[in-house]
Formats: sequence, structure tokens, C-alpha cells
Amino acid sequence: MQQQISVITLGIADLTRSKRFYSDGFGWAPVFENEEIAFYQMNGLVLGTWLKTSLEDDMQRPTVTPGAFALAHNVSGKDDVQPLIDRLAAAGGKVLRSGDAPPHGGFRGYVADPDGHAWEIAHNPAWKIDADGHVTFGV
Repeated sequence: MQQQISVITLGIADLTRSKRFYSDGFGWAPVFENEEIAFYQMNGLVLGTWLKTSLEDDMQRPTVTPGAFALAHNVSGKDDVQPLIDRLAAAGGKVLRSGDAPPHGGFRGYVADPDGHAWEIAHNPAWKIDADGHVTFGV
């Protein structure tokens, strides 16, 4: 079976607030949106932000609090980490951890979107990012 993820959908409370974080913070433009959902075309997958109640109805599943998880956005250089964290915070996010160097190498920090979804903003010098934004593990 092919190893791939097609769509990651995050449940959100307010579409306007969420779009501010993803559009003003990351600089991403939705490829589709309506009054309940916005889709962002990524490098090989789609990120969806869907009103939480509508997502729960679609799944026929009430709110379930997941365990700890983080999405990650890798950047090209160490000096790109903190400015992006700051920009995301200015767009409605909450800094969870300012950029610093973990014991295993690289440089990272964490910011939560307005609905509490954690994003790791990271630079790993061993991971290559191509011109299309595709990250290759440990090359």
C-alpha cells in the first residue's frame, strides 16, 4: 500500500479566526472555502480547518480529546524559527515554547493555533527542503 496522507482536518471553533492564523501567520491561501471549512493545498496533502461541530457531525463522533500531538512546519534555517513563531503569535496563535536547541540537535519552538492545535516550527539541518517545500527525512 502506498505510504501517504491525503488530508489532515482540524476541528475549529471560528473559521475567520482560524483563517487569520493560517493566512496571516503562515501566509497560506485557501484553495476552497465556504461558511464551515477552508482547505489549504500543501506539498502533497491538503490541510482542512472545519468547524468542530460540523466535523463531529460528519464523523458521527462526539468530541474526543486526543493525546499529545503536534503538526510540524520545517524551515530552511535556524534563524527562520523564532520570526515565524512570532508572526503566528501576532496572527492569533499562542507561543507554547520559544525557539531553542533540543538535545538531539536542530532548533525548534512550538505555537498553538487559536483552537489549541500545536505546531512545531523547526529547523533540522539533516532534513532537506526542496523548492516545492517537500521535506526529506535525514538526508
